[in-house]
Amino acid sequence: MTRRISKPLRIGKVTVGGDAPIVVQSMTKTDTRDISATINQVKELEDCGCEIVRIAVPDGEAAESLATIKKNVSLPIIADIHFDYRLALNALKAGVDGLRLNPGNIGDKDQIAQVVAAAKERGVPIRIGVNAGSLPADSQPKAPMARRMVKMALEQTKLMESLDFDLIKVSLKAFDVPATIQAYRMIADKIPYPLHLGVTEAGLPRTGAVRSAIGIGILLYQGIGDTIRVSLTAHPCEEVFVAYEILKSLGLRRRGPTLVSCPSCGRAEVDIITLAEAVGKRLQGVTKPIKVAVMGCVVNGPGEAKDADVGIACGKGKGAIFRKGKVAATVSEDRFLQALMAEIESLNEEGLQ
Repeated sequence: MTRRISKPLRIGKVTVGGDAPIVVQSMTKTDTRDISATINQVKELEDCGCEIVRIAVPDGEAAESLATIKKNVSLPIIADIHFDYRLALNALKAGVDGLRLNPGNIGDKDQIAQVVAAAKERGVPIRIGVNAGSLPADSQPKAPMARRMVKMALEQTKLMESLDFDLIKVSLKAFDVPATIQAYRMIADKIPYPLHLGVTEAGLPRTGAVRSAIGIGILLYQGIGDTIRVSLTAHPCEEVFVAYEILKSLGLRRRGPTLVSCPSCGRAEVDIITLAEAVGKRLQGVTKPIKVAVMGCVVNGPGEAKDADVGIACGKGKGAIFRKGKVAATVSEDRFLQALMAEIESLNEEGLQ
């Protein structure tokens, strides 16, 4: 796949766009005014691999909380601003690394100019975050949703450029996957700025992960996108997990284990589902990019197990443990999990070669 070329920018210590890796973002789900809870969640997100975190700023008290939060975390902080431009100004004073402005509810040119001037002075990027759910009613109501979103984003981009500001990132999110894909395709060759991808309000973890994987995955495969956020009704670390799975599936990032496991069928002579679930739980503490295969029959089992860093091909009563393509051991069924995890832990401690 050929990646769209975009203008790189810095959000805190993280480079976005250009030839930088696709960046994984998430958003805190705590009350920002609860400083300790928000700090703890940002640290949780950092531990699970999040690289940039967005924080809601619903009022002045939340804006005031940002300074303390910023001093106590390492991840770059983006302030999420709606309705009141003064919250953006206060967030900038608090030292945030980026702003997200929704042009659907902050449209006054003078107000935007004040925010842009303050951001320019501090070298802080602004994301023009267009959402299908917050487009003004008078914004071409009969036009297709994608076209309406792109029109609004381009208007805001031109306004900021007229103010001699180019630290810009753009997103065009909708719940409707085809509309989201269409909007990003339409704008991709019209602006040079990084694009932040997401399917907004995607839903509960199972359905939301599918919607996000399709929408984000199609765009990434076409070379579009510089940062991603998976929006799930779940703990934000679940969003980060799904984001990395999307990137790993396309070969764009490698973080943490990849588990290859057969679905099981009438040929399986062991309970492969239970074994794979147990292995998956044990792998949650592994951060190195290790590939593990748990296979249950002779059709694809040996081949997939050989292709993995560590794998097991299970047969009736016994199984072969593979390491880097070679049989490391043959073990009885009661030792499948123990032997496989021992091999994984050994490889993890030695380092992947």
